[in-house]
Amino acid sequence: MTAIEASTPAAALVGVALEPGNNGTGVVNAIDWTQLTGGENEPFPLNTPVLITDLSGAIGDAGTTGTLPSALDAIADQASAPVVVVRVEEGADESTMQANVIGTTNAQGKKTGLKALLAAEQNLGVKPRIIGVPGLDTENVTAEAISIAQKLRAFVYASCYGCETLEDAILYRNGFGARELMLIWPDFTSFDVNSASIGTAHAVARAMGMRAKIDQSVGWHKTLSNVAVNGVTGIDKDIYWDLQDPNTDAGLLNANDVTTLIQRDGFRFWGSRTCSSDPLFAFENYTRTAQILADSIAEAHMWAVDKPMHPSLAKDIIEGINAKFRELKNLGLIIDARAWFDGEINTKDTLKAGKLYIDYDYTPVPPLENLMLRQRITDQYLVDFASRVNA
Repeated sequence: MTAIEASTPAAALVGVALEPGNNGTGVVNAIDWTQLTGGENEPFPLNTPVLITDLSGAIGDAGTTGTLPSALDAIADQASAPVVVVRVEEGADESTMQANVIGTTNAQGKKTGLKALLAAEQNLGVKPRIIGVPGLDTENVTAEAISIAQKLRAFVYASCYGCETLEDAILYRNGFGARELMLIWPDFTSFDVNSASIGTAHAVARAMGMRAKIDQSVGWHKTLSNVAVNGVTGIDKDIYWDLQDPNTDAGLLNANDVTTLIQRDGFRFWGSRTCSSDPLFAFENYTRTAQILADSIAEAHMWAVDKPMHPSLAKDIIEGINAKFRELKNLGLIIDARAWFDGEINTKDTLKAGKLYIDYDYTPVPPLENLMLRQRITDQYLVDFASRVNA
């Protein structure tokens, strides 16, 4: 008590008093306290990337308010995966909240908000590859998330924020043209233990968990479409869907590059398309294949950087890449790929400058987006009717 009351800053944060009849000697039991927030020793300090390896424990540390506890619970429902969390301060209004989520680089050089994800690999040894801001992904926030994803070679899942109708969602999609983005509409519903009622279960959080689950159990060549989602009990908008008819609400959304939600043997995402303006990256797995190949090939050959550049070094690199391609092909993660040395671009001046270009091409695995069954009626199976009866 003496120490706290002697410090003006401490006394402003903490009030202390003895219980009636207690003179302060011996063991004094605390009868009331307030949890301090905003310190660097918190489980989730503000604007600081935090690596979670135990989702169940992290949910308990996340409290019961804000979007973090429900997002962690949604991911944990789908998969057990490492998660990088950046918590931001709650804003007084939506504009302030957006500013806090988007973030900046402050005068001390610290990155805040979404930009703090750029510091995750150096600080935590983990590069975020699946990005989402469940419940806070306004149009401005999603635009920033795309920028961060392009730097990290990551993929963004975002909602059609504020859209009440199918038409609103389609118009919303027109504001984006990035291969790193999948838009989702509408949201799931589920039972919220904190409010003890049915409420919105952000589909973006489920998509992030589902992406991690599929990466672990199937591979990054499979899109998140048509896989049962755990932990949800409904969809918050009426969506008309029919497996054999593309002229439905779900079909119209998919045709306009919006992934939607359906109920068939559980609840599922339906749709595999990105917001790419380039048809070569129309599907989620096309983008992720390009990203993962770029990263894995580069990382696997860091050993070669600054080695003496003999022809044997170039040959070793090409053989290493092609060996990796054969492995990925055998695993079914790509259709095929090949790396080679192009003598036209690797001129003597280029090589003299310490530059070596290795070209490679690849074919990703297409998703079966549209299964078309053509029906015909015929009488040809009646031709040998009599012979089969008498056989």
